[in-house]
Amino acid sequence: MKTNIKLLLVAGLFAALMLSTLSPVLAQNQAQSKTPASKININTASAAELQNLPRIGPKVAQRIVDYRTQNGPFKKVEDLLKVRGIGEKVFEQIKDRITVGENK
Repeated sequence: MKTNIKLLLVAGLFAALMLSTLSPVLAQNQAQSKTPASKININTASAAELQNLPRIGPKVAQRIVDYRTQNGPFKKVEDLLKVRGIGEKVFEQIKDRITVGENK
């Protein structure tokens, strides 16, 4: 009986130690996951970088690069709708992840 109590005591102390050790790590991971990722600048991003956006594959990414090469930089994020392959649904999914200014 005394052995079981000692075993439970040791297991409880071990669990408390693990929780106190992991708590700061878990808190940091939660804080990082809530931090928004930096926005992608559609005026400077490469085709490969643009492919990190939802629903943007290699062809559409290249069309974005080609469009800005031929027409100059995008003045506002809504100008992206002028690129073939970017419709309202796609734009709605990416608008909060893109910028035309400096990366923020």
